[in-house]
Amino acid sequence: MESCTIGFMARHLPFTLFVLALTLGLEAQPTSRQQPPAQSTPPATVASIEPGEIVNGVYHNSTGGFRYTIPFGWVDRTEEMRETATDPAKAGVLLAIFERPPAAQGDTVNAAVVIAFEAASAYPGLKSAAQYFGPVTELTTAKGFKPVADPYEFPVDGRPIVRRDFVRTMSAISMHQSTLALLTKGSIVSFTFLGGSDDEVTALIEQLAFERAHKPAHK
Repeated sequence: MESCTIGFMARHLPFTLFVLALTLGLEAQPTSRQQPPAQSTPPATVASIEPGEIVNGVYHNSTGGFRYTIPFGWVDRTEEMRETATDPAKAGVLLAIFERPPAAQGDTVNAAVVIAFEAASAYPGLKSAAQYFGPVTELTTAKGFKPVADPYEFPVDGRPIVRRDFVRTMSAISMHQSTLALLTKGSIVSFTFLGGSDDEVTALIEQLAFERAHKPAHK
């Protein structure tokens, strides 16, 4: 990634990372949501990802071409987290679900899945989903998580998705986080999964599915 792009991303917390901080119950400074000076950064164009809908326990997003099967009994907090968006046309939460209410105390990690989007034009110089993991990693490690490995390709149903895994150990509890990123239709779509083990995160990721592209029939 070019150094200028890294500097810009480090100074301005991406909306999806702001949501991630809320998801983990971590501190998110309001000043991080300030917009960059107009002369240095072009305004973000309207993202083309529709909000989607939940039907019979499955979240569908037709413009993004994906669906997510919600675990039975989980709590939907999408609307509450959508309120964090200053401009829903440029950034927003598509799905935010939790194993139990975020405010509820427990002895185990409150597993969660957050799917969010931003207009890719908000990041000058961004050419690949892998570059988006610069600010993702910076924020996540600042909150006590350690990256397990470098970002790597993680195709889901043939889609070019990039993934990075993190872990945070607190006493006898480990928090495992995996974030997937995809560039599509002028938007960055991020899928963040949080659980108490690698197996739990893997099981959550397996509920994500993409529509396969249909090849035109030959006459």
